[in-house]
Amino acid sequence: MSTIHPALKELGIQAVNPGGSTGPAWWSSHNSAPVVPSVNPATGETIAGIQPCAVEDYERIVNESQAAFFRWRLVPAPKRGEVVRLIGQALRAKKDQLSTLVSLEVGKIKPEGDGEVQEMIDMADFAVGQARMLYGATMPSERPAHRMSEQWHPLGPAGVITAFNFPVAVWAWNAFLAAIAGDTVIWKPSAKAPLCAIAVQHICNRVMEQQGCPGIFSLFITAQTSLAEAMVQDKRLPLISFTGSVPVGRRVASTVAQRLGRTLLELGGNNAVIVDETADLNLALRALLFGAVGTAGQRCTTTRRLFVHHTRHDELLGKLVKAYGQVRIGNPLQPDTLMGPLIDQAAVEAYRAAIEEIKREGGRILYGGKVLDRPGCFVEPTIARAEPHWPIVQQETFAPILYVMPFQSLDEAIRLQNNVPQGLSSALFTNDLRHSERFLSAAGSDCGIANINIGTSGAEIGGAFGGEKDTGGGREAGSDAWKAYMRRQTNTVNWGTDLPLAQGITFGS
Repeated sequence: MSTIHPALKELGIQAVNPGGSTGPAWWSSHNSAPVVPSVNPATGETIAGIQPCAVEDYERIVNESQAAFFRWRLVPAPKRGEVVRLIGQALRAKKDQLSTLVSLEVGKIKPEGDGEVQEMIDMADFAVGQARMLYGATMPSERPAHRMSEQWHPLGPAGVITAFNFPVAVWAWNAFLAAIAGDTVIWKPSAKAPLCAIAVQHICNRVMEQQGCPGIFSLFITAQTSLAEAMVQDKRLPLISFTGSVPVGRRVASTVAQRLGRTLLELGGNNAVIVDETADLNLALRALLFGAVGTAGQRCTTTRRLFVHHTRHDELLGKLVKAYGQVRIGNPLQPDTLMGPLIDQAAVEAYRAAIEEIKREGGRILYGGKVLDRPGCFVEPTIARAEPHWPIVQQETFAPILYVMPFQSLDEAIRLQNNVPQGLSSALFTNDLRHSERFLSAAGSDCGIANINIGTSGAEIGGAFGGEKDTGGGREAGSDAWKAYMRRQTNTVNWGTDLPLAQGITFGS
């Protein structure tokens, strides 16, 4: 690119340029590390270069975040909510520009970019209300003239590590709840989406400056594994929230556990849709199309496995192949585009390798299966006939590949759905009440999310988001997810004149 995109200028990113004669933006005077490039996956062109943080920068950021925490934790929670409310308002004002940047940097189609920024706004609204509802509890004491209760206190600076596929929304899930809880937040975004993080930080900086509360939100950009590991090992950060792959998540969990810190993990998903013999196929079709093709298959909640009752298999498959044939692939900023690119060439090669493995196993490509011969990282959305036990079906391939498999009974379908290492999102399409209740029972789906007659992708922020097994067990966003960012304290007050011991113990006279 020869010029900076107007959306970047409107977001306050003036200093970056695409590697021209004036060089990249220098965020640190200490660092001689290579510039982190921001690449448009739809064109392969570099949007800008970002100078990453050095060790000295990281130390400064953590020290400032700690100092800010000691001040911020004493601010009344509703006042903390007011700061988050103002950030939500600022996001509203820049929604179009920020969503355009999301499309440019990670290849999401513009409506999905709009939805991601709206999710940030919704999360801010939710957090503002939650700021007045950090409820404790009162419990009956067994001792006379005693009152027992619990309350919640701020935890400390929280480290938030996010992935490229949701370059801004997942930060908001964590950051806004952490902020109203009284924590400060240090964000390490994906090195594949640094500009989105910089744009959000600019918005936060303006609000923090206006409100006189600097340091609540900080940004730490690096492409060096050693610096990311230093963050995970840092005892000054009592909580690490990590979104990413299962192998890296295991290392994060192990490292933080060794220092007795807390982790909040959002890892892999290998999500299934079950379509039974009573299902509304048109409803299922629309959900499958978005679930499997949305974000080019690069959501943790992407639909990757489809189990169809054998009596409906051919009918649904025919509809699905026809629908896939109408998916327009191309520039994510064009209004008629339904699928943009994969994030980079490594993702394209992973897609290509998965297609080859399906063929080696004896599977059939029913639609797609090709890398497109054009600039950028474009592939065809793919439907493949497969077997549930194949290794390629058991793992998560971050690409738009849907494995289709027939089943005979609902119990068989639930067993096959659950028989993978991951446990994030699941869905059943049915018009049978007994089937829906079976699916949602303790003997049904083993996933953190289980839906009836809606797809696996597109969760609302009001519910706690997360999954089980290799998905990591973390919960973010709604419900009582705020508790992850706070420490629980039990209080007992003796308002009498005697000192009875619990359990009726007597000690001396």
